[in-house]
Amino acid sequence: MFGALKSSLKAGDLRNRILFTLMMFVVFRIGAHIPTPGINADAMDALIKGGSILGFFDVISGGAFKRFSIFAMSITPYINASIIMQLLTVVIPKLERLSKEGEEGRKKMTQYIRYGTVVLAFIQAIGMAFTLRAANALTNPGIGSYLMIAVTLTAGTAFLMWLGEQITEKGIGNGISLIIFAGIVAALPGALYRIYQGLAAGTINIFSVIFLVVIAAMVIAAIVAVNEGQRRIPVQYAKRVVGRRVYGGQSTHIPLKVNQAGVIPVIFASSILLFPTTIAQFFQSSGISQWILDVFRWGGPTHSILYAVFIIFFTYFYTAITFNPVDVADNMKKHGGFIPGLRPGRPTAEYLDKILTRVTLSGAIFLALIAILPTFVLVATKIENVYFGGTGLLIVVGVALETMKQIESHLLMRHYQGFMK
Repeated sequence: MFGALKSSLKAGDLRNRILFTLMMFVVFRIGAHIPTPGINADAMDALIKGGSILGFFDVISGGAFKRFSIFAMSITPYINASIIMQLLTVVIPKLERLSKEGEEGRKKMTQYIRYGTVVLAFIQAIGMAFTLRAANALTNPGIGSYLMIAVTLTAGTAFLMWLGEQITEKGIGNGISLIIFAGIVAALPGALYRIYQGLAAGTINIFSVIFLVVIAAMVIAAIVAVNEGQRRIPVQYAKRVVGRRVYGGQSTHIPLKVNQAGVIPVIFASSILLFPTTIAQFFQSSGISQWILDVFRWGGPTHSILYAVFIIFFTYFYTAITFNPVDVADNMKKHGGFIPGLRPGRPTAEYLDKILTRVTLSGAIFLALIAILPTFVLVATKIENVYFGGTGLLIVVGVALETMKQIESHLLMRHYQGFMK
């Protein structure tokens, strides 16, 4: 590993890309500590600890939401805009045609996503301003404060979007994913320090810490195995004679990933289940609101069951959007490809759909288990004020693997030995 790291620093272009990415991380962390004007920090901290959806945003933003910095919304509006654009591509023929127009179509789609990000960020920022006013977290409530907060947060999100695009273009890896990765990893030193304080004070047992480390290592290994796992469907291409040349005749495969949807289903399910508690917190004098808070309490039996069900549902939903067996079967037929033992066309599409359904079930159940397991681990070890969430682990491990693969490809192009053997 150290030899591969040394090789990566020898390659001039790769070294510059890595250094540029690290510099952008520094810019991101500096911005995460620049506060938004007009916010009561103490009230904001109490609101985060109340278990609302804002706590989930704080994890994604790497603590920027708790401080309510200019990057408080992180890059979530961009993610939402990208997801909405993918959904619209399926239902709007014009966008579907645009997505198939190559590089020019991709640039146009990216432009639409940028516009959508700014609009969603402004709407979300206005909603947050009113939410903070209801929680008495504004120092000077009024129209001016609302606009100041909305413009500041929207500008912060737009800057992060630009920062992510710069990392993708001039750095290494996917910039948007790396920004989320950096935000989550930034919370790790604080968590380790709180564990150390608990050990020193005697409130945390050393065996509980060892158990937590072992479980975390096993979960990370499982995430790596599932992210890399795939079902390979063999495909044979018939020979075609054009003039004096023979085309086709080779064998290949279609890789169906076990976790086709990534971490998107977990994010969707978390947002939906945390939304009722966030609304109920502003009407706590009502008996119905208290009942909602009890039912949807994080880590409770009802919450855990619903969480798992929603994750499985959204895994199938998102996989159906991103992988269309009919289109794959049609493309294979056009190029003379077929699955051995199956006729091209409809039988191939039905077979792919059948295999995809079974493979997706395994991935969906795995995502559900990873999402709810940390809750039970923290209850068993009685370690408090330490975040050990499945969503964070899925994002961190997935982004690390993808970035490592890109570094690996750069090294192999220069005939260096890579990280992976």
